[in-house]
Formats: sequence, structure tokens, C-alpha cells
Amino acid sequence: MRTRRLVGALAAATLALTVAACGGGSEPSGPVDGPWENVVEAAKKEGKVTLYSTQAAPRLADLEKAFEKEYPEIDLEVVRGVDADLLSKIDAESRSGKGIGDVAVITDVSWMKANADNDVAVSVVGPAFDAPDYNRATSIVDDRFFLEGAVILGLGWNTKAVPGGIKDPRDLLDPSLKGKIGIVNPATSPTYLDYYAHLEKYYGGEDFIKKLAAQNPRIYPSNQPLGQAVASGEVSVGLMTDPMLQAKNSGAPVDWTAGPHVWGAKWYGLVLGSSPHPNAAQVLADFMVTPAGQAATTPGYASVLPGIEGSVADAQKVADQNLDVTTGQGAQKYRSELEQILR
Repeated sequence: MRTRRLVGALAAATLALTVAACGGGSEPSGPVDGPWENVVEAAKKEGKVTLYSTQAAPRLADLEKAFEKEYPEIDLEVVRGVDADLLSKIDAESRSGKGIGDVAVITDVSWMKANADNDVAVSVVGPAFDAPDYNRATSIVDDRFFLEGAVILGLGWNTKAVPGGIKDPRDLLDPSLKGKIGIVNPATSPTYLDYYAHLEKYYGGEDFIKKLAAQNPRIYPSNQPLGQAVASGEVSVGLMTDPMLQAKNSGAPVDWTAGPHVWGAKWYGLVLGSSPHPNAAQVLADFMVTPAGQAATTPGYASVLPGIEGSVADAQKVADQNLDVTTGQGAQKYRSELEQILR
């Protein structure tokens, strides 16, 4: 009897391991072959998809609702973080082959270039990528990194303090605004270095930055606390704020403009090569560039499609990041120069 019970227990354990290996999704495999309908059906059977993203939490919450409304059979789990943390997770999962994430949205173009020739990402195959408005030829890099939108930073102001508003970064040089301007620390992120390079390119070079520094601006670690400072009246004007839609919709006395020369940081999506749900990953990636997906993620940002309510710019027209000032020794040198001027 003891022998029979032991054999039965081993058989049950073997069956459990087999089921886990087949149904647990720990070993990634490619999407199914055939028409898009086959991919969607396989995605529904997978039943889950995980997104790693640097996008704003309210927009990601709206994306989750919209996606699950379109595909109620698939549970979308969102993991939000900064590029550095998410890319570290992606690299580790790619090396081990034991994926957790399925799709990612990032802004680090240098990382994309460094991973152009490996299998960290796979080709995207959904029909939305072939829609004429999406413009696949210019919106997808290396057949794998797809343009999803862009964050746009510009000029925000407190309408009680500056009722006439701001139209141009050079308006910040008005003597009446001395000590009342907020800016972002260029050392916080390569993204902000790119913005300062944009300011120099269009508004008077290094001389503009020096004149701005002479206005004794308050320096904030990122655009989010800067936007809060503008809304509260702590500063009258913010250079490098997002459109502050949430604050404005809540009744805060704020307004915003991108300025005459729009600056943005492009968001690129990718389907991860280590994805444990490869079909659901393709379905999510495709959904993100449909009108419904863009309506969720781009209010207050730039959309890759025309006619999206709340979008403030065309992501396809946003300039590429200046890698000379955002990577390597070029970034170190430029950051040091800006800190010397703005200290």
C-alpha cells in the first residue's frame, strides 16, 4: 500500500509540474501564425498581459479601462516606473529568458539603439500599425520600436499672477518676473538636457540660458513639482511644465502653451522578446495606436493620430532626441556647463 501511495503521489506531482509548464507561461514563445484573428483568439486564451511604462499614472489607468473594455477576456496589469528602473528589469528578464513584462513604453532612445540587433524586442504585427494615419514607415524603428506618443513640455503660468500669459520663453526675461520663475534641474534626467539644448537652439543660444539664470529662478527636480508650484502660486511661471490638465480641470488658476517651437520626448513601445504572453502582447501593442488607445494615453500629451481630443501636439512631428547632449561624455560636459550657469 505504501508503494502504491508513493507511486500515486509521484504521478500527481509530475502531472502538476506538466500543467504548470504548459499553462503557466513562464517560457516565452512567439505569437501564433496566420491572420490577426488567430492572434487575438490566442491572446484571449492567454488571458493576461503586463505593461511596463513611464507614462503618467492617470493615463495608464485610462488605458487599462479602455483595453479591458475592448478585450474583457484579457487582464491588463500596469507597472509604472522611470526608464532606468524599467530598463533594468527588461535587461534582466531578457538575459534570463524568464519574462514577466510583455510590453514596455520608454523614452530612452540610446537604449533602443544599443539593443537594435538583439532579441530584447520582437516585430510588431497588428493591423493598427498599417493604418494610413499611423504612418508605419516613419513611426516604427527597426520594425520593433513603435511610436506611441510624446510628452510635451512648455510654458505654464499662474493666471492670477500673470493674467496676460506667456507666449515665448524669452518673455521670462521680463524684469518683473525676477525671482518668480521655476525651472527644472538639468542634472535630473537626459530628457531635461535635451530641453535645454532645444532652448539654446531656438531662443538665443547660451546667452539666453545666462540671462535666464540672472532672473534668479527656483530650481525643481522635475516638471511635476514645478507644475504644482505654478498652480499654488509659489512661482508665477514655469519653464518646462506639462500642460497641467489635471490641475486646470480641478479649478487651479493655470494655463499653458508649448511655445512657438514645440519640444517633446517621444514615447516608444516595444513587445518584449521574453514576453510570457506573446499574443496578448501584440494585441495590447496594436490597441495602443488605435484611436481608442490614443484617446486614453494622450490627453495632455502628443498623439500619433490626428483628431484625438485633448492631445496638444502631433507626436510624429516631434524632433528626435539630441544624443550629442543626452548620452556619454557629451551629456556629462553639457550638464556641467548648465550647472555652472544656473547655480
